[in-house]
Amino acid sequence: MSTSEITAAELPAVLPVFPLGGVILPARGVLPLNIFEPRYLNMIDDALAADRIIGMVQTRPGGDAERPDLMQVGGAGRITGFGETPDGRYLITLTGLCRFRLGAELGLATPYRQVRADFSPFEADLYEPPEPGVDREPLVEALKRYLHLRELELDWSAALSAPTEALVNSLSMALPFDPAEKQALLEAIDLGERMRVLTALLTFGGASEEGDSGARLQ
Repeated sequence: MSTSEITAAELPAVLPVFPLGGVILPARGVLPLNIFEPRYLNMIDDALAADRIIGMVQTRPGGDAERPDLMQVGGAGRITGFGETPDGRYLITLTGLCRFRLGAELGLATPYRQVRADFSPFEADLYEPPEPGVDREPLVEALKRYLHLRELELDWSAALSAPTEALVNSLSMALPFDPAEKQALLEAIDLGERMRVLTALLTFGGASEEGDSGARLQ
């Protein structure tokens, strides 16, 4: 049964995209964003007036500061929360719907970028996956060591009681992996594979004592 309010056939063929390095949006991930650039304020206005769906895409080396090159897979999300600050910023929440493969970029007269989106490789994202039949203990142990070495904190009672998908997705989004590692997590074929990639990254990261100290994982 689909867990979203939209079917694959109803997903938009053209998406406005928000390029942002180090940020991914898997299906059912929840992403808060602080929008302040005029072009992206315009994008949110247009999305709210239409289907409320935008695409999050990581940047990659190349292009220029105004139009950086983009990764080939992004995550489409629906605006599920919206607020406006006195200084004109938008505080929004995006909830992930489905990943997409970027097609041609359209030369439309909007200040933000729009691309053709191919959702067909990722239609399974619209359905909540079953709990993977693997032991979570290696992930938890690798996470404990990773957080300890970086002096990061976590609400362990909430983490251990969370469904596997919610735990894996929130860690994939929140932990300070580099953009290539984030992209590997996003592009993992299914939840089981994403969990394996995440465990490997945590294990590798836990082998080093280098990292940001004094930070707190929200």
